[in-house]
Amino acid sequence: MDSDASVPGEGRPRQLVRFYLLDHETAPGKAIDIALLGLNLVFVAIFIVETYPISAGYRPLLWNLEIGIALVFGVEYVLRLYGARDRVAEFFNGYTMVDLIAILPTLSVVLLPVSLGALNIGFLRVLRVIRVLRFYRFTQDAEFFFGTVSDNTLRAIKLLLTILVLLFASAGLFYSAESGANPNVETFGDAFYYTVVTLSTVGFGDIVPVTQPGRWVTVGSILAAIIVIPRQASKILKEWTSREKVNVTCPNCGLEYHDPDASHCKACGHVIYQEADSRE
Repeated sequence: MDSDASVPGEGRPRQLVRFYLLDHETAPGKAIDIALLGLNLVFVAIFIVETYPISAGYRPLLWNLEIGIALVFGVEYVLRLYGARDRVAEFFNGYTMVDLIAILPTLSVVLLPVSLGALNIGFLRVLRVIRVLRFYRFTQDAEFFFGTVSDNTLRAIKLLLTILVLLFASAGLFYSAESGANPNVETFGDAFYYTVVTLSTVGFGDIVPVTQPGRWVTVGSILAAIIVIPRQASKILKEWTSREKVNVTCPNCGLEYHDPDASHCKACGHVIYQEADSRE
């Protein structure tokens, strides 16, 4: 939380905007967090529901709901830029750029002279998958509307979110590439099933990509899973294995964290000094 916006009700409007967008403790700050999280879930759910055969009467309702949520996120995006100390840095912030890209497909159809059907073709349909990345903003720090979590818990949340985002994004891209051309991929559920089976290396073979983009999406998803998930998991494993270590720095080589009973550095052999209780 920013120090110069630590007191609600005081300061300039920009400070108040910055405070409430970052706050996790006051009632308005918690309400904003919960509202944005709920809208994120609905925003993603709309993308999924629209891939299923639903009544034609519900599609305009879903479209209007999607426009409304996109406009709310658009206002949030503008307010984040308005309240930021450094607006250029905020604009190029990864979380902020994802926020913008996630709502661009919907706002493009609203603001530009294109038909509603354009939302479901070409790059616009592919970009709609990116909206799931908005959830990463909620893991930016260890403070949540329900309290503060430990660093290790935060890493575990990020790992779980990474797996879910990878599965969702891969399934969404695969659906965008294969729907209409692959008779076995009619809904997002079919694409999600294929993604889970493929990335888990089970490979039943009942669904296979029939288009060139679908094959490249599959290759990219597998490579991403091989690179990203072990990297996230290794951070958690490293944290768990270092719990019993003592934070003592070797004066010779600078290695940190040694065993509680270590008298010499395991890297260079230099003598290290650390407090120990002889009664233990």
